[in-house]
Amino acid sequence: MSGYYGVSVYILSNYISSFPFLVSLSVITGTITYNLVKFRPGFSHYAFFCLNIFFSVSVIESLMMVVASLVPNFLMGLVTGAGLIGIIMMTSGFFRLLPDLPKIFWRYPVSYISYGSWAIQGGYKNDFLGLEFEPLFPGEPKMTGEEVINKIFRVKVTHSKWWDLAAVVGILVCYRLLFFVVLKLKERAGPALKAIQAKRTMRNLDRRPSFKRMPSLSLSLSSMSSRRHQPFRSLSSQEGLNSPAHY
Repeated sequence: MSGYYGVSVYILSNYISSFPFLVSLSVITGTITYNLVKFRPGFSHYAFFCLNIFFSVSVIESLMMVVASLVPNFLMGLVTGAGLIGIIMMTSGFFRLLPDLPKIFWRYPVSYISYGSWAIQGGYKNDFLGLEFEPLFPGEPKMTGEEVINKIFRVKVTHSKWWDLAAVVGILVCYRLLFFVVLKLKERAGPALKAIQAKRTMRNLDRRPSFKRMPSLSLSLSSMSSRRHQPFRSLSSQEGLNSPAHY
């Protein structure tokens, strides 16, 4: 922050500047993947898939900005960000189903504040709801997409996929607000912390022998300065002397 603009303007301009790149990345990736995997046809399903990618990437970007504002260097930012993304992936319900996660900490509250769990639930509903599949055993009735989500993925279909997408957007807004708060606190506390650090540094320097003043050196400097600044005498008072000044 150079001080020419405020924190809110910086955050807004940062998001606006990265918006076209995030949109192009989401549309290109979504188009290639959607046609490659052959998801169900329909523009609304395709649009939801691209929006899901866009907001998920935006959440990751916002999370890394929060991490970058808290850690002191680039390497620690990479390590911390990779660890947080790993936790998000483990609690998203992909590697292990959400009901099978340990209830303490991992299920409640980590899986609820993880954007991945909401994004995957919305993706399941976008792909399976409204479809019918052949039964697992011959003679049984066909399985609906809702049964696949409930029985196989063990996700409750109690709300729309758009609510899952809204949860991802809410997490994005929370990360941006957290980034705003962190920058504001650093802006307010920055001068005070720098002053404390400067005082501590000077105190440590004063304790070193190389930075202590030597008394002999100070006396010699004072005597030299006293010799240099002698009072002026008239030339008539110095007539007949070998030296222009009395000692």
